[in-house]
Amino acid sequence: MDGQELQKLAGDRAVELPGAGLEHRVGPDWDLFKVRNKVFMLMTDMPGHPVVILKADPDDAAVLRERHTDITAGYHMDKRHWITLEGGGAIDERLVEELVIDSYRLVVGGLPKSERPVDPHTYGRGA
Repeated sequence: MDGQELQKLAGDRAVELPGAGLEHRVGPDWDLFKVRNKVFMLMTDMPGHPVVILKADPDDAAVLRERHTDITAGYHMDKRHWITLEGGGAIDERLVEELVIDSYRLVVGGLPKSERPVDPHTYGRGA
């Protein structure tokens, strides 16, 4: 999938998540996806191509970067805890959706229990 398809898929999935919202920032153009005012996904255009930036467990992030040439360290973010997805390669729809949900769960898990819209340990996990 190309970068625009990647952003559309990730954005469509993100806005479906309980308590998630979208905030548009201008100059440079950034779309921030938040849950309870905490960012779990960003979208922007790096020079020449659209990208999706997601929170990730540092160990998982390292493995993802090793396995996928289209997954790199987080653009303008903490390089250990964030990853950047670029379109055009072997990233498929299922992986994108899993990474969006994983990012959301990580952020929800850091919220006070009273503010969590879902249980981050069980939400989105298959039975």
